[in-house]
Amino acid sequence: MMDSTIAVILGGGQGSRLYPLTKSRSKPAVPIGGKYRLVDIPISNCLHSDVRQIYVLTQFNSASLNRHIKNTYHFASFNRKGFVDILAAEQTPSSQLWYQGTADAVRQSMHHMENNSYEYVLILSGDQLYQMDYKKMMEKHIADGADITIGTIPVDADDATGFGILKTDSDGTIPSFIEKPDKSKLKDWVSEVPDELKAQGRQYLASMGIYIFNRQVMKDLFSKYQDAKDFGKEIIPEALSQYKVKSHLYDGYWTDIGTIKSFFEANIELTYELPKFDLYNENKQIFTRARLLPASKLSGTTLEKTIVAEGGIIEASRIERAVIGIRSRIGKGTTIANSIIMGNDYYPSLDQLKPTNGVPPVGIGQRCYINNDIVDKNARIGDDVRINGGDHLEDAHYDEYSIVDGIVVITKGSIIKDGTVI
Repeated sequence: MMDSTIAVILGGGQGSRLYPLTKSRSKPAVPIGGKYRLVDIPISNCLHSDVRQIYVLTQFNSASLNRHIKNTYHFASFNRKGFVDILAAEQTPSSQLWYQGTADAVRQSMHHMENNSYEYVLILSGDQLYQMDYKKMMEKHIADGADITIGTIPVDADDATGFGILKTDSDGTIPSFIEKPDKSKLKDWVSEVPDELKAQGRQYLASMGIYIFNRQVMKDLFSKYQDAKDFGKEIIPEALSQYKVKSHLYDGYWTDIGTIKSFFEANIELTYELPKFDLYNENKQIFTRARLLPASKLSGTTLEKTIVAEGGIIEASRIERAVIGIRSRIGKGTTIANSIIMGNDYYPSLDQLKPTNGVPPVGIGQRCYINNDIVDKNARIGDDVRINGGDHLEDAHYDEYSIVDGIVVITKGSIIKDGTVI
């Protein structure tokens, strides 16, 4: 069943909602959880679900994503045949345009998939955090005799206005769909859900952006609606009246991390004592590149609710509610709170650890205070720097940093000189 399935992970467009983290990389390549990349989440879900034919579609800043996938997913390691391939937007005799939307991206890429044997296409997003067994969704798809199955998650009225909402019959058939409805219209969009969910007010089913298509159904829809660019806005609404479209209810942890705020909150939540997303379940482990780094070395540091990835050299005074990435270097007397430090791509040499012409070395210097902050990779933060994010700051973009929803984002490779206050 799963050997007859191809997974297509949508890498997204420019990732403008995650800017400046997407200034020099595509959305799926953004680091998360100290050592992973966003693309590792859907790929790991695929591997645990026995899906081994995986394409990642992207078109912006794809170099680092290519490197990560090339260095990570060697299927000899998993003792199975398979692949994870990047399909970047390209000009062809039939199309001179870049991907115009989710459906258009898959349509333009399908000719690359024709050499594979498959009956089903599993469409996934590259910017969500969740652990899902696609095999269960596929079993339901086949048992229902469905043409299309949509992954849905129950939400309450407050959340429903931010999603595409599906209405389901008692047998899980989807007769209608509405994109981000007004709260005044929600009374018409209540679905059949278990009593436990009703009691919580979670009686609206939001589309997760996860779809299973029968191969021929997808081809027929693309042929009929050649100008359709998006699955949620165009292809799915058209399919409802022509095909058997079913809902697959998922009630586990799931969050869209396509914005700076949601990305920040999802990372910080990983530091909780019992986070909703479990990185420590051996049956659902997240795969990523094995860098063979030494263990992190800490000296005189008090840690509270903090994740520390490997390869760091840390002398900070206190770190709390923070995610510290690979190869992080943090100087003496520094305090870090409510922050994501993405770390570095390389170790500086001893000579490079000395400030040159007022430019600090890679890492975070001494006696700094960093709060409500995301420090992207290879940033150089000098001594006595004070960064205090919060609602008192207005959104803005500067050469070395941005402020988004009160969160200060230090841009990748930027230089923050000694004594700077933000």
